[in-house]
Amino acid sequence: MVQDNDTTVTSFILTGLTDRQDLQLPLFAVFSFIYGLTLLSNLGMIFIIRFEPQLHTPMYFLLSSLSFLDVCYSSTITPNMLLNFLMVSNGVSYSGCLTQYGFFALFATTEMFLLAAMAYDRYMAICNPLLYTVIVTRKVCVLLIAGSYLGGAVNSLIHTLGLLRLSFCSLNVIDHFFCDLIPLLRLSCSDIHLNKTLVSVFGSVIEATTLAITVTSYFFIIITVLRIRSAKGRQKTFSTCASHFTSVFTFHGTILLMYLCPSSSHSLGTEKIVSVFYTVAVPLLNPLIYSLRNHDVKCAARKLLKRKVFMS
Repeated sequence: MVQDNDTTVTSFILTGLTDRQDLQLPLFAVFSFIYGLTLLSNLGMIFIIRFEPQLHTPMYFLLSSLSFLDVCYSSTITPNMLLNFLMVSNGVSYSGCLTQYGFFALFATTEMFLLAAMAYDRYMAICNPLLYTVIVTRKVCVLLIAGSYLGGAVNSLIHTLGLLRLSFCSLNVIDHFFCDLIPLLRLSCSDIHLNKTLVSVFGSVIEATTLAITVTSYFFIIITVLRIRSAKGRQKTFSTCASHFTSVFTFHGTILLMYLCPSSSHSLGTEKIVSVFYTVAVPLLNPLIYSLRNHDVKCAARKLLKRKVFMS
């Protein structure tokens, strides 16, 4: 319900992915399948890494952390979107909306830092193999993961607190399928200059930092791989790195398009499509990319499956 001009908004209404009623049930079925597959593939990846000793290395420890993060990331958005497909009124409380955005910002930013940490891990493994096991220990991996969550928490807290200082006077219809920052800023009747500045500054700094680490790591990785005389060795190394690079490209590409490009350059429909990609598709693509392109993961999955069949 839209509030009067002299009242404060206490709830919001999400328009959802589309207002066409004939598409609600088909979209519910499609996204239910995607969400179920996302949970199955990511939890399966965690299970494989956990119970296969061959994968008890820093690289796969970070990968299992990425899978756990993707489960949390997807679960922040998709269940509520599925519920909205079945409801006539897609209302969400003010506190619930800000809570959803806070967790979304936390997990999205953490993933950016974690992908950069995984690039550093590949750099050390390929460019400094003799020092790799000495420098990249389990303790260092834990610190990298903790640092990623800390960076995500700081960014989330800053933008969430920025939203708390705003007033929402009359408009309460969010033309989106979840409570995202940009649509919320459009509804505010307060001065949002500071919020836009924070988005530009922190978004640019985080993007520049994580991309610089990733690009620099892969620059040295490519130079090192090209020096490998064995064609089989080059192929195996490139195959391992290609999985991670694909994840980085898909995630960062959509984030850059959504938050750092001028808002006038894309329509609301485009915003929703891009948002679906990085909130729903990316958490599904990550485990599929790593499992389909990674020989070790495929071998470990087959071994665990044969062991399960044999024991049953």
